[in-house]
Amino acid sequence: MVNTAASGRAGGVLPLASLNHISIVCRSVEVSLRFYADVLGFVPIRRPGSFDFDGAWLFNYGIGIHLLQSEDPGSLPEKREINPKDNHISFQCESMAAVERRLKEMGIPYVQRCVEEGGINVDQIFFHDPDGFMIEICNCDNLPVIPLAGDRAPVLGACKRAAAAVVKQQQQQQNQSSVVPSAPAAVTSAAVQCVPSAAAQAIRVGEEAHISCA
Repeated sequence: MVNTAASGRAGGVLPLASLNHISIVCRSVEVSLRFYADVLGFVPIRRPGSFDFDGAWLFNYGIGIHLLQSEDPGSLPEKREINPKDNHISFQCESMAAVERRLKEMGIPYVQRCVEEGGINVDQIFFHDPDGFMIEICNCDNLPVIPLAGDRAPVLGACKRAAAAVVKQQQQQQNQSSVVPSAPAAVTSAAVQCVPSAAAQAIRVGEEAHISCA
């Protein structure tokens, strides 16, 4: 049963915290597992043993990928032409050139797009997983996050930049005092929440650690 009571009153939005995982129905769990591990750097993790159907769980970058074995693989649609306007999941990256180079080395077809907003360019690369589900890699972190609703608190943009701002202010204060200060009060809670907490779990893939934001 769907609970619709909260949507009928002001301030009744669901008390969500963050994206936990996405689930993908696939023709072959084994094939998709290799793709998400070898291409995107996700790490296989333990899956509850109480499940009575085939699947696999992976984790990295603060989110999970849950693979579900299709009960009728032949019924899944074939891969189509890569269409940036189709359903997809998007990942931020540090180097678009490095992503493009690796995709070429692995022989994975892709298309590129560029979005311009207020003099800021966002580069995008789109490609398919083994079942035709689309993946986007971008540098969308270039764009500030500006909420449209007037009654919402301002958002300081992407997590990475907000965290960097906090760290920079803390370093400046450290230079003026031998005591390590706490996060400045002038920084909004949105920024503070984006700083990786001491309890954040880091999963190391190769030589690079990816830390989810608290």
